[in-house]
Amino acid sequence: MNRIGIRIRTRPGATAGLVVCLATSLCAALVLLPSGGASDDATPREATRTAAEPKPPARQKRADAKKADTENWDGKVRILGDGSTSYTGPQPRQLKPERLKPGQKPPQFVVFSWDGALEGDDRMFSRFRQVAKESDAHMTFFLTGIYLLPEERSSLYLPPQHKAGAAAISYPTREHIRMTLEQLGGAWKDGNEIGSHFNGHFCGKKGGGDWSTAEWTQEIDAFYSFVQNWKTNTGYQDLDPLPFDPTREVVGGRAPCLEGQKTLLPATKAFGWRYDASSPGDFQIWPSKKDGIWNLPLQMLPFPGKDFQVLSMDFNFLYNQSDGSTEGDPARYGHWREQARDAYLAGFERVLHGSRAPMFIGNHFEDWNGGIYMDAVEDVMRNICPRKEVRCVSFRELTDWLDAQDPDVLAQWRTLDPAQPPGW
Repeated sequence: MNRIGIRIRTRPGATAGLVVCLATSLCAALVLLPSGGASDDATPREATRTAAEPKPPARQKRADAKKADTENWDGKVRILGDGSTSYTGPQPRQLKPERLKPGQKPPQFVVFSWDGALEGDDRMFSRFRQVAKESDAHMTFFLTGIYLLPEERSSLYLPPQHKAGAAAISYPTREHIRMTLEQLGGAWKDGNEIGSHFNGHFCGKKGGGDWSTAEWTQEIDAFYSFVQNWKTNTGYQDLDPLPFDPTREVVGGRAPCLEGQKTLLPATKAFGWRYDASSPGDFQIWPSKKDGIWNLPLQMLPFPGKDFQVLSMDFNFLYNQSDGSTEGDPARYGHWREQARDAYLAGFERVLHGSRAPMFIGNHFEDWNGGIYMDAVEDVMRNICPRKEVRCVSFRELTDWLDAQDPDVLAQWRTLDPAQPPGW
């Protein structure tokens, strides 16, 4: 198995992974590996309002928005639909994608992403927004659509192959909806990306892996509807609209338990999505497109003290350290935290001094094993993101940069092992 600096490129057959999901409000894409611009305070000129219902469906609105993206913004804020969302111009603080000159070394990109994106009593969403600001980082928050839907309105959710209102995770409290809305708007203004983690978090039988393309389309439409209609669904009229139009801004997602990519990808095209992060994992190599969509999987990292690699997500450390228990032996917490942190840093150093392949780290807002995985990720973010040659970006910013590069150069970089520098 690969270790730091070893140029081995054998793809292990077992590393497709065992896909497992925990049916809790913290559960999100969980995969087990076998043990082996503008300023925030810019004052808009005026606001205009659209019709009460966001019609036509999101997939058509996205096509219309893509056309509008080529036009110059007139400075007017447009209130959309029932007032749940708005168009406030291009997102601020975005990385400007530029094509590298021949022989120029790319930055070391790192993407931190979060599945679910609920602001609960632990205030993890706001915590990591602050960490990102202090670390000069942008991130991707994959929002679960029903986290904007009160449980008493759950019948509005019609999940594929399940009864109305069913979900494998808990619906949020009304207060948590308010808190999440505040964080979503602030995160977007910070320069972070809002993506999709879909809705009901169904895995296994009758989950995403069993869904047809038409059923995935139904699920994506529902996600957009919950974001576009939260004022109607919650009754909240005292909150400002989200400062972005989801039909413009949501351009990718990660499927629960990383299931169903084969039938999901054709569905995403109708919505103009540009990437998908639902692959069950790969080596640290330069990304490629699958069916015309950028494929951005979680990655296998060196696992300190072990002879196997671990997937770059908190649950996989949990599984390998405490057999999946979220309350393992407290006496081991310090060691496990260091082990998780050192695995992230080992993977980072491997590509930083090697192929410079972008690094992808996925997590959930959780307190497993005393919160050690949150602490490990914070340590890593503060360590690596401020470095001169590093760019901690969102998946959307990365796809913008990838699209600006010479395809032949990217193809050549894909042949590199993680620790193999091309000589630039």
